[in-house]
Amino acid sequence: MKVPAGLAGSAITVARVPSPIEEVRDERLGGVRLLLKRDDLIHPEISGNKWRKLKYNLGPGRVLTFGGAYSNHIRAVAAAGAAYGFETIGVIRGEEHLPLNPSLAYAVSRGMRLTYLDRSTYRRKHTPEVIDALRAEFGDFRLLPEGGSNAAAVRGCAEIPAELDAQLDSYDLVCCPVGTGGTLAGIAAGLAPGREAVGFSVLKGGEFLAGEVARLQREALGRVTGNWRIECGFHFGGYARSRPELEEFASDFAVRHGLRLDLIYVAKMMYGIYALARELAPGTVVVALITG
Repeated sequence: MKVPAGLAGSAITVARVPSPIEEVRDERLGGVRLLLKRDDLIHPEISGNKWRKLKYNLGPGRVLTFGGAYSNHIRAVAAAGAAYGFETIGVIRGEEHLPLNPSLAYAVSRGMRLTYLDRSTYRRKHTPEVIDALRAEFGDFRLLPEGGSNAAAVRGCAEIPAELDAQLDSYDLVCCPVGTGGTLAGIAAGLAPGREAVGFSVLKGGEFLAGEVARLQREALGRVTGNWRIECGFHFGGYARSRPELEEFASDFAVRHGLRLDLIYVAKMMYGIYALARELAPGTVVVALITG
């Protein structure tokens, strides 16, 4: 991660980039070769796509961002602030509930100040009215969107294919979970011709995410690449929701391959990859991004 000017962040010394690649050997994949890009191992506290999204987003001064009560983004920003020595403020959707859940308690332990917006106001969080009210309360700040997805985040995630090119002789598809679209937008932006990025929506009704990915690419690149798509049929009920078949799949994967898949993001993508493997030509090489 880029160290903010004038700060000597100790976390830079433990960042593991490029992240390692592991192969999954499973007869259920048929002739498809599946490789895991272990971005969850980049950093012990700022892991996965959060590390990449924040890489070009952070700098000196106060940072304010948004998230739900169990947001990994909130955790990551708090951890980065503690590591690099800048102030962080988390604006949380909904009412305060005490005691704090583990995610918010962790953020507070890393020095983040929390404030709350009712759900109606939270839906208007990017309007001048709401932002001005936050500035009146907290003073000046650098604003990061919910999930950290913006043009700078796309730039960070666009570095993933260059790592893959240096680590692998060849590959065909790069897959990732999709919550806000920044990771998919970046991966697709960095791919060489002939390769495709496939995102798996973790949201019910995630068809709108295609518009978000396109918007992010236009902001970051000035154009939309045509080398990506989003699968919307593997949300299992929506964000932070699950079903018995997903839980059974994740448990079986842990037993077979020694890796526990989080049910909010990665397990949904992996379930989708196994389902789509039946449609892929033998010999296809799929890289799955383990986002943490």
